[in-house]
Parts: sequence; C-alpha cells; structure tokens
Amino acid sequence: MDGRVRLAAASAVVVVVLDQLTKAIVAGAMALYETIPLLPFFSLTYVRNRGAAFGILSGAPPALRLPLFLAVTAAALWMLGSTLRTTPAERRMVLVALGGIVGGAIGNLICRLRFGEVIDFLHLHWGEWSWPMFNVADSAITVGVIVVLLESFRAAERGVVEATRR
Repeated sequence: MDGRVRLAAASAVVVVVLDQLTKAIVAGAMALYETIPLLPFFSLTYVRNRGAAFGILSGAPPALRLPLFLAVTAAALWMLGSTLRTTPAERRMVLVALGGIVGGAIGNLICRLRFGEVIDFLHLHWGEWSWPMFNVADSAITVGVIVVLLESFRAAERGVVEATRR
C-alpha cells in the first residue's frame, strides 16, 4: 500500500474510532437533550440531527434524505481519493487532513446508516448566542478542510515566489 494512503487511512481510522466511541458514550450516559455545562462557553448537549450541517434538510422525508446523503458522501469520498492520489508524499499534513475528512465523513455515515440521523453533542455558546451542536466527525472534517485550504494557499505562494525568481 502506498505510504500516502497508509497515512491518510491511519488518520481516518483514528477519527472514526474516536467519533464512534464518543457518540456511544454520550448516547449511553446522557438523556436526549440533556446538557452538561463544562465551561462558561462550552457544554455537552446530546441531540440527534436528521439533516446535514446546521440541520439543513432535516425536515425532508427519510426516503429522500438518506439516498441524497449517501450520494453526497460517496461523491465526496471519491473526490478525496482523487485528491489523495495526486498529493505528494512530502505533504504529510495534507495527507493527515484528507484522512481526517474521510474519517469524519465515514463516522457520520455510520450514524446515518444505523440511526437515520447523526448524534451531536459538542455545544459552543456565549450568553444568548449558541452555535449548532456538532461532533468529533464534524470537527475532523472542519479542521481537515481548513488545513487543506491553508496548505493550498501556502503551495500557491511558494509557486509564485519560485516563478518570480526565474
């Protein structure tokens, strides 16, 4: 197996295991909609999300929702695999980030297939302001996308600098 794939796969496995473990702990230890305050701006709040990010499409019928989410996940995994195959081995941070995105997509897909919805429990808030609940998979996807974007900008800058030196 290609070292790039091995690194991304290891990252994906870590994310899936952490995601599924934390979701199982929350579902087993908390009642639905229970909140456990941890910090003035952070709580554990157990909810289930039938929709996509921020509850988008949560009101759509399950017969539409699940096939749509499966198709979107399959397309995303295909694109991530294509990106992985073209990423140079020395860009290890990008490979780990791509694996994190894949692991997050798989983690949420497991929930959709098992329950028809995703378990969310991480809750950022301040005063009256509240960010929608999320989970480890969502965090891995978000951090992974940010890392890939930042590394892309750095690579573009290096390319511009090298081009101006010629």
